[in-house]
This record gives sequence, C-alpha cells and structure tokens, in this order.
Amino acid sequence: MASQFILLALLVASVSHAFASDPGMLQDFCVADKTSQVLVNGFACKDPKAVTAEDFFFSGLHMTGITSNKQGSAVTGVNVAQILGLNTLGVSLARVNYAPYGQNPPHIHPRATEILKVLEGSLYVGFVTSNPDNKLFAKVLNKGDVFVFPQGSVHFQFNYRTNRAVALAALSSMNPGVITVASAVFGSKPNISGEILAMAFQVDKLAVDRIQAQF
Repeated sequence: MASQFILLALLVASVSHAFASDPGMLQDFCVADKTSQVLVNGFACKDPKAVTAEDFFFSGLHMTGITSNKQGSAVTGVNVAQILGLNTLGVSLARVNYAPYGQNPPHIHPRATEILKVLEGSLYVGFVTSNPDNKLFAKVLNKGDVFVFPQGSVHFQFNYRTNRAVALAALSSMNPGVITVASAVFGSKPNISGEILAMAFQVDKLAVDRIQAQF
C-alpha cells in the first residue's frame, strides 16, 4: 500500500509540474500604480478603493496615425502604458495606419503573439521561423482577413497598393515590447562594431557605416 501511495504521489507531482503555468488571478483586477517604488515583474497594484472607470478606458483608436515618416506607417499602441487596468491581464491592442507603399518594418514582439485584422485596404504580411530553417510564411490580406504572428518571430506588414490601409492588432501581453530589427542592429547605442556587422551581413564596412549614419 505504501509503495502504491508513493507511486501515486510521484505521478501527481509529475502531472502538476507538466501542466504548470502562470498563476491565475487572485483578485478581480490589479490596476497599475505607476507611482509605486516597488519593483515587480509588471507593476504594483493601485489601491482598489482608488480605482475608477478611467483606469480601464482609452479613447483614440478612431484617429488616423501620422504616416509621413520614412516607413510610411504609424502604430497607436493600447497597452498597460495607456490603460493601467491592463496590468496582469495579458492582453493589449494596436492600430496600424499605412500610407501607400508604407510598411511596418520587420520587427519582433519578445513577449507576445500577435493576431492582426485588416480593417481597410490590402497588406502583404509575413513572418520568418527561427534558425536553421528561416522559412518565410507570407500572404496577401484583404479587408476582413486575419493573420497570426507567433511570439518572438520576425514579422512585417507592407501596403503594396496606392490606397491607404488600416489594421488592428491584438497581442497576448499587457506589455508586448517591440524590437525593430534594422533599428536594433544598425542604431544601437553605442553602435555595434562595423566590422562585426560587415561580416554578419557579408558587405563591406563602408556600407555598414552609411546605414548606421541613417540611424
């Protein structure tokens, strides 16, 4: 009997470990307290008695982003920085506006999967898998179409038409983060050595210097 109990205990322990995940919410909400000096993974909770409806509200996604920049796009994020009530809830939004031939350049969300819906226009979108395959999954999306970008994947959207385009993205983190590949590699502070980048991209150092100068 004792051996059977030990075996059962080990089985339960192994199953519990296999299915372990982030703990569920232990309260209705945890509105971020940006004034707190407590350092936690996320933000400390605001006193529930001081919470108001405004802590769960944002207005502005109806506004067109300014796309008169080098990439021809504008991202309006709605994450925990804009809605304090998103703290610990694991979700956020973003509106993306694209000028004709504008793009949301190759980038990464280190903490979130993204699902994107085209609201207006058409987009060519895609993501690249990790090494060693580096396989591109790409597709043309039209109004109403939806596409998923896995967490941590390099992905992009390009408006290949002469009309403007708009998309809405949902992300599986209150603070998904974004790493724009070109800016991170060529615009780091301080700069990554030109010799390193020249070898990595198989170009001469003068080409790297010219690119870094633009950032």
